[in-house]
Amino acid sequence: MFRFESPAYLFLLLLIPLLATAYFIAMRNRMKRLRKFGDIQLLKMLMPDYSASRPMLKFILMLVALALIVVALARPQFGTKITNEKRSGIELVIALDISNSMLAEDVTPSRLDKSKLLVENIVDKFHNDKIALVVFAGDAFVQLPITSDYVSAKMFMNSITPSLITTQGTDIARAIDVSRHSFTKDENVGRAIMVITDGEDHEGGAVEAAKAAAKDGVNIFVVGVGSPGGSVIPDGSGGYIKDNTGQTVMSRINEDMCKEVAMAGGGLYINLDNTSSARDRLDAELGKLQKGDVSSVIYSEYDEQFQAFILLAIVVLILEICLLETKGRLFERLNVFSRKGNAAKILLALFMISVSSGVSAQSDRYDIRKGNRQYRMHDYEQAEVEYRKSVAHNPRNAQAVYNLGCALMMQQKDSAAIKMFLQSGQMEKNKLRKSMSFHNIGAIFQKNGIYSNAIEAYKEALRNNPSNDETRYNLVLCKRLQKTRPQKNGGGNNSQNDKNKDNKKDNKDKSDDKNQNKEEKRQDNKMSKENAERLLDAAIQNEKNTQQRLKKASAQPRSRRLQKNW
Repeated sequence: MFRFESPAYLFLLLLIPLLATAYFIAMRNRMKRLRKFGDIQLLKMLMPDYSASRPMLKFILMLVALALIVVALARPQFGTKITNEKRSGIELVIALDISNSMLAEDVTPSRLDKSKLLVENIVDKFHNDKIALVVFAGDAFVQLPITSDYVSAKMFMNSITPSLITTQGTDIARAIDVSRHSFTKDENVGRAIMVITDGEDHEGGAVEAAKAAAKDGVNIFVVGVGSPGGSVIPDGSGGYIKDNTGQTVMSRINEDMCKEVAMAGGGLYINLDNTSSARDRLDAELGKLQKGDVSSVIYSEYDEQFQAFILLAIVVLILEICLLETKGRLFERLNVFSRKGNAAKILLALFMISVSSGVSAQSDRYDIRKGNRQYRMHDYEQAEVEYRKSVAHNPRNAQAVYNLGCALMMQQKDSAAIKMFLQSGQMEKNKLRKSMSFHNIGAIFQKNGIYSNAIEAYKEALRNNPSNDETRYNLVLCKRLQKTRPQKNGGGNNSQNDKNKDNKKDNKDKSDDKNQNKEEKRQDNKMSKENAERLLDAAIQNEKNTQQRLKKASAQPRSRRLQKNW
């Protein structure tokens, strides 16, 4: 496919007929003057070397060179990749039991670690599928929203520990309910929930929840982890977990309950042992699910072709310079500076070479501007395409890399976004823009409850911009949350999360040179330190109110049996 990126320059081609008309008018006036001077035949005899055709040929060559230059300015492009990709796959929500009983070591190296390996092996074989991650114990929450970013899925798997949920127990019904509401609204897509647990269902209601999911067309697969003989549960301090009577707890897999849940959910029960049979069976069963179009991606990539037109224009100019106007030899010696006007033409050719390199350098900025327009329209997928084009043209463009990170972040491709922000921070020389990269890294980790990494990122951002009260506020908040609420999604922080999103969107616009001045002005108008402290106090108070509501909820008739802490 052929196109012009800047077709407006093609209007300059209208100069060619105007110049041709002016040339022929000038030649006609010249012939009139010659007739007044004397007989034309006599003048030809007096000038035997005169050629009437060669000056016209030189003029035509000049017009051809001009046309080639105009076409080069219009930036002709050939499409090298145009795909209308219909990605077919399934949507899988993995509900992982992270109660303390999953630390038992009757499966090597432990039930939880074995489950993580199983998930990673499944993800490695995914291509066009989407995955979400729900963790549960006595409660359940979404650890990773449904996405096709498999790198992020693996990253979150590494950060999962039983400490993410303080309410212990095993509420499989709650896990299924949260998982059932984690799918997208796409139709005709195979959906499945894979519950990985040891089956110690302390809450009940799992069968009813599985039946409700099955009515929605969701298959429930239950992966049982553990052995019938059971195992003690390490407490992390060299001992083993004991019950309220002081007896060492022996955790055993409840296969009957797991099979019952799988049957109610229209799925399959699979026991996860020290072999690879469970993984192979899961791959086979997931492959049988109905597959539909989970997304449609249109991606077009064009290669610049202006260099060829510039090269042809230079060749034509050289021919015009070397062509003689008189009869005899067709070309004169390549002593191009021996005649008036040749030096100017050579300088023009050199200027065209510099213009070609300049156009190549500007192409990455042009792609950035196109990406910015798509970003402001919330078309983050197409913005990612434009930013990737810019990075391909100039991998050292820190603005393009930063903006690509923003587009990935808005698509919840967190691990890829962090990688881009790290590259941008390393390449960026301006400390203000470098601090923006690390601030966004901290915001991603904070959003996912990885507070230790968020704290380090915010510290690096403050090293480059100590006056940013927004970053300082987030740093203090993450330190508080790390102590009081280690799991994902710190309570009462919704307003701050919204502020982080607004801040990331504001940071995004800095790549446009005109918007840079606006960004610097916004930095001067940041919240004062006193306002940040007041917001922090409000967030902490809101979190206390949330904890009080949770205590009241726990006093209701449906209170969890917290006597069991495994």
